[in-house]
Amino acid sequence: MLLALDQGTTSTRAIRFDAALRPQATAQRELTQHFPSPGWVEHEPEDLIADSIAMLREAAGDERITAIGITNQRETTLLWRRDTGRAIHRAIVWQDRRTAEFCAGLPEALITERTGLLPDPYFSASKLAWLLEHVPGARRDAEAGRLCFGTVDSFLLFRLTGMHATDATNASRTMLWNIHTGEWDEELLLLFNIPRAVLPEVMDSAAEFGVTQVLGRPVPIRGMAGDQQAATIGQACFSPGMLKSTYGTGCFAMLVTGAAVTSRHRLLTTLAWQLGGRRSYALEGAIFNAGSTVQWLRDGLGIIASAAEATALAPQADPASRVHLVPAFTGLGAPWWDSTARAALSGLTRGTGRAEIAAAALEAVAFQTQDLLDAMALDMGGRTSTIRVDGGMARSDWTMQRLADISGCVVDRPEVTETTALGAAWLAGHQSGLLPGPGEAAPHWRLERRFMPQMSRPEAKARHGEWLGAVRGVLGSAG
Repeated sequence: MLLALDQGTTSTRAIRFDAALRPQATAQRELTQHFPSPGWVEHEPEDLIADSIAMLREAAGDERITAIGITNQRETTLLWRRDTGRAIHRAIVWQDRRTAEFCAGLPEALITERTGLLPDPYFSASKLAWLLEHVPGARRDAEAGRLCFGTVDSFLLFRLTGMHATDATNASRTMLWNIHTGEWDEELLLLFNIPRAVLPEVMDSAAEFGVTQVLGRPVPIRGMAGDQQAATIGQACFSPGMLKSTYGTGCFAMLVTGAAVTSRHRLLTTLAWQLGGRRSYALEGAIFNAGSTVQWLRDGLGIIASAAEATALAPQADPASRVHLVPAFTGLGAPWWDSTARAALSGLTRGTGRAEIAAAALEAVAFQTQDLLDAMALDMGGRTSTIRVDGGMARSDWTMQRLADISGCVVDRPEVTETTALGAAWLAGHQSGLLPGPGEAAPHWRLERRFMPQMSRPEAKARHGEWLGAVRGVLGSAG
């Protein structure tokens, strides 16, 4: 049996898989987010480790576990004491925008050349710099080697095994790691004033990450990857040109390129995985709010009681409605990268009701994905024809059909939509010698449903054009 820990932005889940990567048991717990100031998003570090341990134990049950794989919300940043493992501040979540002004003054060309990223608060480096400057004594202790920096994977690994390490996919999201040399970049460390002493060791995505006793006996941790890279592996997107799109808290589309491709249209160049010391790359488009938009309908507006209710309401919307919800609650990600943008609901009439607003929230996922597909097509000189989808929102038939309609692509939903956990389990199984490499057959991927485009291309393009008009209305809206 293989056990995967999927520590996400709004929940922590563990899934036990058999040797054929079929899910056998799942445990999940919701994770509280804290919003101490506008644009700030934090997690309690002890919640991260306590929930992870509890979910691992619940999912494992009495079964004998061969190995554990970890996948995690990326870019979320922690600093902890090397002697105790206790964090010195809450985790600063990837959605957090407190360093927007600082990032606006960073040299974009240098950062993009070395890391494939853009200078944005999304990534870890500016969060780490903020912690070092604002937590009393942090810089002194960091320079003395008494503190450890890491993303969530690294923090969990340290607490589970005592090992201070990360994998290459997570390192590639820090804005401090050179994706071409595979090393921490000295010039970027100087730019952000980061002491090298706090940095973790960077390892392959399938490797020996130490041994944990959390299940009552020694169990090796043998896989680790950021959630979107793990989902790419779980979707068996091993060949250049394959595309997956994950719909969780945010939406993340990843197009495997093999070699590193520099985007000319503000996408990210990132690692897809590193195995056997060899790096494979991808182009990624990051959308900050997808499932979180539906959460806002529930918790903010109070017009639905559950995410499933949004899917039930959407088909009832007036087909002539042109309501648009641009979910820039934490700014806009790719391809706009505008941290000052603010969310907006437009096109309202006296006939607008819950159904139209629910449909607009779900349809925003399709429009934002189309924005990413357009940028990818320009970068690669051609358009993909198939999207493999996963994540919680992928279970909504209405949303996936609208995605097929707007994009004009075939949308394939697999039997196992929790592909982040599936990818982590694959990495652990591969390192354990139980599963074939990425160049071989991928029997773990099985199609559940295929959505074919039904909307005419002229109508789809017209609707997307209206969406772009709504987006232009929020750009720079906090300036």
